[in-house]
Amino acid sequence: MKFFCLFFIIVATVFATEIKHNNELSADGEIINLLIKDGNIYATTDISVVDVFDMKSKKIVKRIKFSKVKDFFGDLSDVRIFSVDKLEDKLLFASQGTKGFSRVYLYYDDQLHKLFDENDKMAIMKVKFIDKDTIVFALLSSEVILYNLKDKKVIYDKQVSGSKFSDFQLNKDKTKMLLSDESGSGKLVDIKNGNVIKKFEGQNLDNTYQVDYKSGVIAIASKDRRCGIYKEDGSLAYHKESNFLVYSVGLSPSGKLCAYPSDNKNTISIFDVDSRENQYKLVNIESPVSNIVFLDDDHIVTSNNNKIKFWSLK
Repeated sequence: MKFFCLFFIIVATVFATEIKHNNELSADGEIINLLIKDGNIYATTDISVVDVFDMKSKKIVKRIKFSKVKDFFGDLSDVRIFSVDKLEDKLLFASQGTKGFSRVYLYYDDQLHKLFDENDKMAIMKVKFIDKDTIVFALLSSEVILYNLKDKKVIYDKQVSGSKFSDFQLNKDKTKMLLSDESGSGKLVDIKNGNVIKKFEGQNLDNTYQVDYKSGVIAIASKDRRCGIYKEDGSLAYHKESNFLVYSVGLSPSGKLCAYPSDNKNTISIFDVDSRENQYKLVNIESPVSNIVFLDDDHIVTSNNNKIKFWSLK
């Protein structure tokens, strides 16, 4: 029976359907973070620019430009824009500042409004809206801070982990955060108080790069060439391996499918979370993929270098 199951998995892997992208866009610089919301694609870059594309026309509709900063030699240098989020008519950004610290901006009325900068002495790596008056952000030190925009006050500041921060994702109703760090584990955090509810460990044994968290499923990409899978209820835990570093990971909104880079040719393998069977392979990708975003169970958007690619599974 064990031999039959192993044979079935090997066959399913070998005969996974190969898919080539059906459209492509180019951003101004190397893409760091990708957000697709309200009919637009927001691509943050490493050259002080966020490119905004219309999903339908596939054309650029806006470029949001950030100020350059002085480097350690006193020369002006482009900034990396670490993360982007959107709520109603406002955008939220975390970007590189000076002296190793970060800047956080709200963007509305076609202007950037600074919330934090290097004077606040925080290395903020990612920031998200909780609601119109509340944001949450994570520092490089794995501190999680909940902040009230209206009152300009910190609601709490919690040290979630003793390891260096890697990534976080919120659940759909923004009541919980899944945070990953260089230890390889994932911490489920209660947004209202910053307490760790549960830890997910054992499948990723080294520094994590990205995490996704959809419909009670957790996927963690890590340096040990693993894509770790957990179910929030504890009913499932395993990992898929790659022969190259697993930089990125993405889950479909239903949590049924997971995508991760599975070899040194930048192939993205897509597998069924429950059966663990590989179903599709995204091929002909020129460089390592930095973002994988499922629009639904049949359509995916990826970024690699300055390219945004569109894929249809059916």
